[in-house]
Amino acid sequence: MIRRALSLLCLSFASLIAVSQPADTVIYAEGSIFNAKTKESVEAQISFQSLPYGSRIGMLNGSSYRLPLYDKERYEITIDAPGFAQYKLMLDPKDADDKLRVIRDIPLELPGSAVKVAATTHHVGKVMRLDNLIFQLGKAKIAPESYPELDSLVKMLNDNPGMVIQLEGHTDVLGDPKENMKLSQARVDQVRNYLVNKGVAKAKVLTRAFGGTQPLSRANTEAAHKLNRRVEVRIVQND
Repeated sequence: MIRRALSLLCLSFASLIAVSQPADTVIYAEGSIFNAKTKESVEAQISFQSLPYGSRIGMLNGSSYRLPLYDKERYEITIDAPGFAQYKLMLDPKDADDKLRVIRDIPLELPGSAVKVAATTHHVGKVMRLDNLIFQLGKAKIAPESYPELDSLVKMLNDNPGMVIQLEGHTDVLGDPKENMKLSQARVDQVRNYLVNKGVAKAKVLTRAFGGTQPLSRANTEAAHKLNRRVEVRIVQND
């Protein structure tokens, strides 16, 4: 009931002000809400209030928002989503572009306490990206700059005798899907060979190839393609 009342109140304000303010002069704030790590959309509750006195308040739900900034007032928005740290942002009409838009995307992070726990535990299901693993473009040959990170993975496996991992290979979405699948498999095979040659038991390292079927971003930019090219480590057992 309270949420419905707030929404109706927000609509009432919008209706009253819109009558006196031409639509082509209204500045809108808009943006997407997503997981900062995976770039996936996140459904969230978006609360907003005008500044400095909170004379206009309201609430939205969704993975994006579009909010009119009437009378060129600043607004504070608060983003709440289960499993993520709360995010607050101030929207200022002065930041509008030539299309009368203030665009602010919202990357949500894990709560501070969860980040600390995730960084120090190796629970089953945890997925870690090998950010410093480098291959020659379009090939499966591991660059020497990758060795320190792979040696850290060797240490993790040696420190946890009951641990079994799965190496998951991903490519970008460019090119032939069948060739991408072969390439992603060849790359995780090379990583597995490196670990085994360092003394890790073969039974402790599984592999799986995804090719370009699970991109983190579908944007057609080099940054997005680079993000999609990755090897991830999934912990499947840790007795």
